[in-house]
Amino acid sequence: MNRKLFKSIREYKRESILAPVFVILEVLMEVLIPLQMAKIIDVGIQNGDLPYIVKMGVILVILAMLALFFGAKAGNYAAIGAAGYAKNLRHDIFYKIQDFSFKNIDRFSTPSLVTRLTTDITNVQMAYMMSIRLLARAPIMIILSLIMVLTINIKIALLLLITIPILGGILIFIAKKAHPHFVQVFDEYDVLNNSVQENVNAARVVKAYVREDHEIKKFHGISTVVFNLFTKAEKIVAWNSPTMQFTMYTVILFMVLISSEAIVTGTMETGELTSIIVYALQILMSLMMVTFVFVMIMIAEASSDRIAEVLDEIPEMEDPADAVKDVPDGSIDFENVNFSYAGKGGTLSLKNVNLHIKSGQTIGIIGGTGTAKSTLVQLIPRLYDVTEGCVKVGGIDVRKYELEALRDQVSMVLQKNVLFTGSIYENIRWGDEHATDEEVQRVCKLAQADGFIQEFPHGYHTQIVEGGNNVSGGQKQRLCIARALLKKPKVLILDDSTSAVDTKTDALIRKAFREEIPNTTKIIIAQRVSSVEDADQIIVMENGKINGIGTSEELLKTNNIYREVYESQVKGGAENE
Repeated sequence: MNRKLFKSIREYKRESILAPVFVILEVLMEVLIPLQMAKIIDVGIQNGDLPYIVKMGVILVILAMLALFFGAKAGNYAAIGAAGYAKNLRHDIFYKIQDFSFKNIDRFSTPSLVTRLTTDITNVQMAYMMSIRLLARAPIMIILSLIMVLTINIKIALLLLITIPILGGILIFIAKKAHPHFVQVFDEYDVLNNSVQENVNAARVVKAYVREDHEIKKFHGISTVVFNLFTKAEKIVAWNSPTMQFTMYTVILFMVLISSEAIVTGTMETGELTSIIVYALQILMSLMMVTFVFVMIMIAEASSDRIAEVLDEIPEMEDPADAVKDVPDGSIDFENVNFSYAGKGGTLSLKNVNLHIKSGQTIGIIGGTGTAKSTLVQLIPRLYDVTEGCVKVGGIDVRKYELEALRDQVSMVLQKNVLFTGSIYENIRWGDEHATDEEVQRVCKLAQADGFIQEFPHGYHTQIVEGGNNVSGGQKQRLCIARALLKKPKVLILDDSTSAVDTKTDALIRKAFREEIPNTTKIIIAQRVSSVEDADQIIVMENGKINGIGTSEELLKTNNIYREVYESQVKGGAENE
């Protein structure tokens, strides 16, 4: 397994050390048990010495009880150590993901990150538990059992010495052959999880278009690929058991042949033969354990490499050493900004953008689909970094700010509105966890959400289900706007966030903005001209460039794109009345 991950053991080092210690003590007891059995047979039973049999029997029971106790303690410590290691890994990955930029997350994809946090960590946990328990047990058992056999019969000990490396080599070869198939499985797991996630998230769309059969076929295809890969791997691993059994019985047969001659000549006792067979079985079973653990380690190795990829990923955005922690005001400046999602050399989504917004202004952004409106505003809270040029908030380059401080003052309502499981109060308080009930209700009134909330049987204590599926699109948008307002930001960005509300509600929201938060810079991306018509400045976007800037009246005279949109919506709407 990837050694870089071992630093996540941390406070569970004690359990990880004690587990193999107790395993060694358990093995010592188990190695002594066959020796006691041989004495009972060869001395007690053969001489008819009942007191000796009772004495040795008591010792045998004590050894068995000690072996049981040490084994239980070893299992307990191994389970705690492995579970704690997995817990720390999940913690480390989850916290690492919190520092990722959108670009980092795009690199891995959401389903892949979920797989690494669940299936991959479970594989590593199982392999680690087996390693600190079984890998400690097997070598000690093999060595001590061989020593005991050497003291009884050198020929049989040599037979075992020849058998061990041959059998070990065969079993390791089998495990290595299976490993590539296990590696492929986890890449397919990402695809499988993606299919499930898409289907669940888009369940309403699937049902609306009656595409259940299509989704079932798609899922079945991916599931079949995973099944086939696992089957190939398991078919190879399945050779472990018959190979082991064949070797075991062959070795026992040779041992009996060698031992029978020794018993006839009187150089070996019957009890010694019994103990040798037990020791041989212990050695062979220990080899079986090693190969079983080796297979698990091979599986976990693929998983641990995938986990290490996340932990080794360098966040696209990090706070500078002397990070600025205070945003002076809500002014925004774009200076010769170029941006590409692929980085330098990639296709530019934004081209030579120069823009200056005064603090407290209301700015409208309008343009067709794919004109980079959302891309433009996502650079302000530094969700992405510019490829060239710079973006300034409060006169300071956003890359010089502490990310938390910047995003606390630049509140953004994204196109895809997300609500979390919990009450309406809890969802709104994402903007300010210490806000009072009165403050929550105030911002909900500003966002025109208070009216429909009061109509719910439980009001603000109404529980929002996962994804906010028990509220309408317009209600969800208004709740997200209220959440953003609660932050009391210097810059408020609405990325097409009123598209699902009616024009009257939209007008009321804008009126509340003008009257209640006049000093906050407001940037509104919209498809409806009415949503931005009264803005201080309207930006018209086309092909990643600013095609025009001005008031509605100015743009109607100077900008063809704005005039066409205005006429198609305002005049077209009037004709339809």
